[in-house]
Amino acid sequence: MSNVLQNPEIGSLLVAEPFLGDSNFDRTVILLTSHNDEGSVGFVLNKSLELSLNEIAVDFPKLDTDIYHGGPVQEDNLYFIHNKGSLIPGSIPITGDLFWGGDLEPLKELISTGLILPENIRFYLGYSGWGAGQLQHEIEEKSWLVLDFNQIDLFKDSHEDMWPKVLKAVGGTYPLWANSPADPNLN
Repeated sequence: MSNVLQNPEIGSLLVAEPFLGDSNFDRTVILLTSHNDEGSVGFVLNKSLELSLNEIAVDFPKLDTDIYHGGPVQEDNLYFIHNKGSLIPGSIPITGDLFWGGDLEPLKELISTGLILPENIRFYLGYSGWGAGQLQHEIEEKSWLVLDFNQIDLFKDSHEDMWPKVLKAVGGTYPLWANSPADPNLN
């Protein structure tokens, strides 16, 4: 359990406890991309939508990639996390070689020329947000487990298996969460 953090920070993972009671965050893994005294922003990493990039962004070059539900805030806006920060101006560092956002026109050109492939980028509709002190309060209530990002490989791990995989890797009593049914009445 050495990967469990006491406090969230940019690049931390938030792992939802199994019976959170909020359908937006049921069994989710969230990557924090911003965290300060004014609040926090993150993206749900493991909720794929039945949409492709080119279904929702008509002016984008063809890229065979899924769209994910990033959270309940501004669900009509498209966001992206990538590992090409040195190529995309305006990219905001998260952790290691992971970035979010950046200028769209250079991104489109990089996709067109094949310098950005599906294994370099993930797109999200909406984001998850917390006001000042809200996330810390939810963590104290044991709604979230805070982990190091190194528990996952964002571009290679299956989104379907991400939540149980992370919990099993932490050890202790957390694998019990991973094996709990989505509906406790089915236990």
